[in-house]
Amino acid sequence: MCQHSPTCPSAEAPDHDAARVVSSHPEQGWSLLCNGVVVFEDTGEILPDRQVVPPHRPGCRRWFPIAA
Repeated sequence: MCQHSPTCPSAEAPDHDAARVVSSHPEQGWSLLCNGVVVFEDTGEILPDRQVVPPHRPGCRRWFPIAA
């Protein structure tokens, strides 16, 4: 159970990745959140019920030079 104030969102909430980090392992590329979600540096996730959330990085933007 979350002891933070305000309480962290549950693993089922749409904003579940906003929970606080309780264990960080940047050398391995993952962190454990207060709600039991494991998040990876590629934005993938594993939920406490073992569901896998694939990486959801925003698409790459293409920038074009302004004609002079």
